[in-house]
Amino acid sequence: MKKCNIYLIGFMGTGKTTVSRKLSELLGFEEIDTDAWIACQQGQSIPEIFESYGEHFFRDLETELLHRLGKEKHKIISCGGGMAMRQENVTLMQESGVVVLLTAEPETILHRVQGDDSRPILNGNMNVPYIQELLAKRLPYYEAAGEIAVATDSRSPQEIAEEIEKKLNSGKIYFDF
Repeated sequence: MKKCNIYLIGFMGTGKTTVSRKLSELLGFEEIDTDAWIACQQGQSIPEIFESYGEHFFRDLETELLHRLGKEKHKIISCGGGMAMRQENVTLMQESGVVVLLTAEPETILHRVQGDDSRPILNGNMNVPYIQELLAKRLPYYEAAGEIAVATDSRSPQEIAEEIEKKLNSGKIYFDF
């Protein structure tokens, strides 16, 4: 089966939202940010959802959204940082699209997210050692899910989007433009 969606996964601050916008411009696909979509549907910010209902509830909302998105075509989906932690989510993404892992060094991540209070997982832990620790726990999941990996350190969103397009066109991935 041809895959016709692109899922961007990776740790927070790796550039998923920014790169998805550039990739959308480049390919002409609709861009969907899962965190923004969930926040809009719930009428609450992600931190408010975490505070009111807990992380498990939020993760269930992510899975429900992936079920919906898997039926659509030609979407670029910027996934929340924890999306690939559930095997069910990984299976849903891989069935309907190509999963692209964006990576960055902990120092880059900290620089990008510093002062952003919309990241409940990092609240009170905005430092390199904590990011390294959490990244080390998540990296095996990200690597198992990602079919393409692209490092984002010291690169523009345009350069990253162009590299993703090039890899999709390489013939190694069965992608339906």
